[in-house]
Amino acid sequence: MPILPTTKVPALNVSLVAGGSWSLADSTASSFTMVIFYRGYHCPKCKEQLLDVQERLADIEAKGAQVIAVSMDPQDRAESTRDEWGLPRLNLGYGLSKQAARGWGLFMSSSRGKTSLGIEELKVFNEPGLFLVRPPAHDDASTLYASWVQTTPFARPPVNDLLALMNFANEKSYPPRGILAA
Repeated sequence: MPILPTTKVPALNVSLVAGGSWSLADSTASSFTMVIFYRGYHCPKCKEQLLDVQERLADIEAKGAQVIAVSMDPQDRAESTRDEWGLPRLNLGYGLSKQAARGWGLFMSSSRGKTSLGIEELKVFNEPGLFLVRPPAHDDASTLYASWVQTTPFARPPVNDLLALMNFANEKSYPPRGILAA
């Protein structure tokens, strides 16, 4: 079931590769929290996306946003993601459960063996999803502003488009779209 714009998003609590944990409820973003669900260490398209996000991290943060990238990978694979892909500045969460992935409306896939990176896929893993979440206001819950949920690793939103959206939304108080009136 998809999460609709302006509705409360599920809780998200994950362990971080850098140590400690991260919780959406504790996000200090002033405009958006960008939650990126990536397929895992085995995925070359995820590597491209996360390298692009890290390269533009200062621009994203300048929009009042914070970023967390999360996968179902266990700690050792998430550490390999950080180290081998060169992602020292990006918050990487690991150990996303199937239940949490389903709660966010993510699609799931099963392993087809090794990828072009020569790495075995997890037995079960989530497909990509990117969510822009508005922070809680006046003790309300964090709500969905926009989302991109995919069934394949291809065709992810470019960081430039996400930056343009955040800029427009912040400057023009542009409301979330995709909400059907009764």
